[in-house]
Amino acid sequence: MFISLLHPRCRFVGYLLALSLTTPVLAEASSDISSLPDAAKTIVLINPNSNEQATQSMVDLARLESAGAVKVLGRSNTGAPALLTTPQDMLDAVAGVVAIGVEAATDEQVAALIVSAFSDPGLAELRAAVDIPVFGIGEEVFHEAARGNRGFGIVTVTPDEALIESFRQKATELGYESLYRGTRVTSGDPMELVKSPAELDQALAAAVTESVELDGAQAVIMGGGPLSASALRLQPDFEVPLVVAVNAATRAAVKVIQGE
Repeated sequence: MFISLLHPRCRFVGYLLALSLTTPVLAEASSDISSLPDAAKTIVLINPNSNEQATQSMVDLARLESAGAVKVLGRSNTGAPALLTTPQDMLDAVAGVVAIGVEAATDEQVAALIVSAFSDPGLAELRAAVDIPVFGIGEEVFHEAARGNRGFGIVTVTPDEALIESFRQKATELGYESLYRGTRVTSGDPMELVKSPAELDQALAAAVTESVELDGAQAVIMGGGPLSASALRLQPDFEVPLVVAVNAATRAAVKVIQGE
């Protein structure tokens, strides 16, 4: 999901990711692909780590987003750790991501690949190795948030300075520095927040409101795996889009597959 670890100090984020990707909220909503025709185009979602529960949760979210327009299959990087917690872990995951993608691309029904970690490990290398579109959830969530030159902010539960700085760097690398309105962090103990959907929703709603009213954000990236279900619940309360990384990449992939 959105928070993959970009710095050794961000180990708490790894805990949040693991927690979020075992949440039953998304898993219970998994779309059934058995009714899709055999000839339906397929998106292969590559999880750069080896956590099968994480893979399935992200696939569930992508299937919901694609609404039966395509098949979505998941592949885990079995040679990697269950969580990628350091920059070196990200680098070490690249070879496995590329190998999975290259193999998947040999299937004529596979029309797109998604690298499903916010740091997009192996994205450039995989694009160079295959002839089908490859999307990174980190890249796509910024693209979607900035669409139409709208200012965007990020909301997260993790007050880690290195992580927050990495968001700014990502915006700059993608050419969105002038549109980036900063990151708002929820108040309260994040370990306790993620245990209570009601408290998490309340804290996130306050942070989103600050991002919109104080920072001028016209879209808000929900910065963390545990925030995906909350984003879906909170969206009706806000006029600005609350953008979730896996959803953004799935939407981009489906549009390309459908020729839009």
